[in-house]
Amino acid sequence: MASAPAQFELLATKTVQEQLIEGEVLVPPPKYILKDGVPLPDASVEYMDVPVIDLGLLTPPSISMEEFDKLRSALNKWGCFQVVNHGMTPEFLDQVREITKQFFAMPVEEKKKYLRPVDNIEGYGNDMVFSEQQTLDWTDRLYVTVYPPDKRKLKFWPENPKSFRDTLAQYTSKLQVITETVLKGMARSLNLEEDCFLNKYGEQRKMDARFNFYPPCSRPDCVLGTKPHADGTLITLLLQDKEVEGLQFMKDDQWYRAPIVPEALLINVGDQAEILSNGLFKSPLHKVVTNAEKERISLAVFCVPDSETEIEPFESLINESRPRLYKKLKNYVGIYFEYYQQGRRPIEAAII
Repeated sequence: MASAPAQFELLATKTVQEQLIEGEVLVPPPKYILKDGVPLPDASVEYMDVPVIDLGLLTPPSISMEEFDKLRSALNKWGCFQVVNHGMTPEFLDQVREITKQFFAMPVEEKKKYLRPVDNIEGYGNDMVFSEQQTLDWTDRLYVTVYPPDKRKLKFWPENPKSFRDTLAQYTSKLQVITETVLKGMARSLNLEEDCFLNKYGEQRKMDARFNFYPPCSRPDCVLGTKPHADGTLITLLLQDKEVEGLQFMKDDQWYRAPIVPEALLINVGDQAEILSNGLFKSPLHKVVTNAEKERISLAVFCVPDSETEIEPFESLINESRPRLYKKLKNYVGIYFEYYQQGRRPIEAAII
């Protein structure tokens, strides 16, 4: 997510990779172990039956009402879908995966050139630690703002591998087109005016990229790569590892595995889309489990409206049979962090 919370961060923790290289964590330290009472992860749960949407069928002249029905059903049932025919070749997606792997494979000292400053979300390292009681995630990450271009802090954009900056800029440009098509498709699937989600995304929209690296973990039975959370975004676009699973979504209090579709992007709606749709779209809880033998990478891009944009349910989705479920809010990302650190669902703040 996109902006730093007001709380002060405790002393920075070494990255997982750094601890592994120094031989400090053959067994994960207690700060990574899930606390008593927290359900233990299971990498072998059932697959989710989430559809693969053909993006070409959401745009003229090839519009398919069946595809819009699939989209609406997926976002109501799961809060996510996989998308193909998105304008990026499998070879280009492999390039994006490759620069991710190459960056995290660099020597620690090289990566530290892009180290995240204390109390700042951007940069390389681990996530912020605010409490001695906080259970840490078994992941290292690189977090950068990619859009708008004038908000890019290039000091956090790796110069190695050499193709990193150019590939990321190209990827961002292609995602702009995909995001607009998806937001228009979401509106049409609800029989709304085509640009209503896009208008809320706004002129001052922001896109942040989070490159994730999950090293092998000797205790996948009690350590998570990423703790359960929903996104505070409008939508999130995820490029999964091509071979190693790990992402899971919750539906009806059960966890399900997200299948790998190598040529697809996985797109989930965030809390802000749930609010705008008056609950017709579900912002899903998701987490990442660890793997004892294999490392895993992924790249999430978060699409966030300007913090001054007021978010509330569209009037046309409120009626006697479906009353308004959410209040009007601004700066949802600020609320997001405040609730997230307390282990609460941030969308609780919006529920009437």
